[in-house]
Amino acid sequence: MFDVKKVRDDFPIFKVKINGNNNTFLDSAASAQKPLAVIDRIKKIYSCEYANVHRGSYELSEKITSDYENARAIVQKFINAERKEDIVFTRNATESINLVAFTWGRKFLTKIDEVIISEAEHHANLVPWQVLRDEIGFELKICRVNDDGSFDWNDFCQKLSGKTKLVAITGLSNVLGTLFPIKDIITAAHRKGAKVLVDACQYAVHKKIDVRDWDCDFLAFSGHKTYGPTGIGVLYGKYDILAAMPPYQYGGDMVDVVTYNATTFDQPPARFEAGTPAIVQAIGMGEALKYMMDLGIDEIDKYETDLSKYAYTELKKIKGLRLLGDHESRSGIYSFVIEGIHPQDLAFILNKEGVAVRVGHHCAAPLVRRMGYESVLRASLGMYNTAEDIDILCNALRKAQSFF
Repeated sequence: MFDVKKVRDDFPIFKVKINGNNNTFLDSAASAQKPLAVIDRIKKIYSCEYANVHRGSYELSEKITSDYENARAIVQKFINAERKEDIVFTRNATESINLVAFTWGRKFLTKIDEVIISEAEHHANLVPWQVLRDEIGFELKICRVNDDGSFDWNDFCQKLSGKTKLVAITGLSNVLGTLFPIKDIITAAHRKGAKVLVDACQYAVHKKIDVRDWDCDFLAFSGHKTYGPTGIGVLYGKYDILAAMPPYQYGGDMVDVVTYNATTFDQPPARFEAGTPAIVQAIGMGEALKYMMDLGIDEIDKYETDLSKYAYTELKKIKGLRLLGDHESRSGIYSFVIEGIHPQDLAFILNKEGVAVRVGHHCAAPLVRRMGYESVLRASLGMYNTAEDIDILCNALRKAQSFF
């Protein structure tokens, strides 16, 4: 049974007052708070266990190397990958997507190919493909979302063709909260011979991932959104695909044999992890994923689904509030505007009430414009949020309305 009170006690930041009010943190889609399990583990490493990984032949180095590689095994379990060598550590999901674009993409995409993304993509899954399109000359197709924010399956199927080489798509929109039919998308793409990259940054926080069941070719997510530290991300790739890709960066720890005349490169994942890695961050992310798995991903999902429905119901009661993606197939993300109040002014007043929300285009400017706005407010849920947080948000929004 999921006990949100116990979970909140594990997050020390909720003991901090904001402008004299309780901390109503509703910006987890940008970056989630960290439990003590992660904070204490990081502190212990820097205090008692720190050394560099891989080539040290002394106790500290050998121990932290083992812990670092164990973090890879934790990620493997978290997404149900076939082997831990399928897991590449990156700086964040943005770097993971760029790695695919500028290694796999440069090697295998040609000017006669097509790449499909959706209107709901974060800039990190849009801009790299635009840059690569301009370099190579392939066609970049954008499949639609409907006016209510749901995925337009018919449009996707019409755009999918024998020329499609890659589908790069979000699992859960960071603006609309829309859950995309990922398994169906992958199945349809594979029938056309295309590879699929899933941006799981938001999905990984709320829903269970099974890369073997989905059969995706690549998947990316970030540690800081899954209750871990910043500076660490994950790229999952099927091993045979990773093995066919050239390195992304060059230097130490990714080489096999080096001479003054030539260099050969190590096998995945090492060939994609040049230089000293984010050692402490990787181990910290492992602790965060363990924390989630110990609570139970399905239990978190069930709790958040109920809370999300409550949020949807209560926000809909506020006169003049317009939701982007006004549908119920969503998970914990609510972008909205209120008639007559600029989103920045609204965010300022909410902050005075101790409510943390995001304002702007949320690194998805084309999507926000497609939905009819330049700037919107976004409230997003984590596993530590409660119905009381939703009530505080709604009361603060009504207070703002009365002020204006």
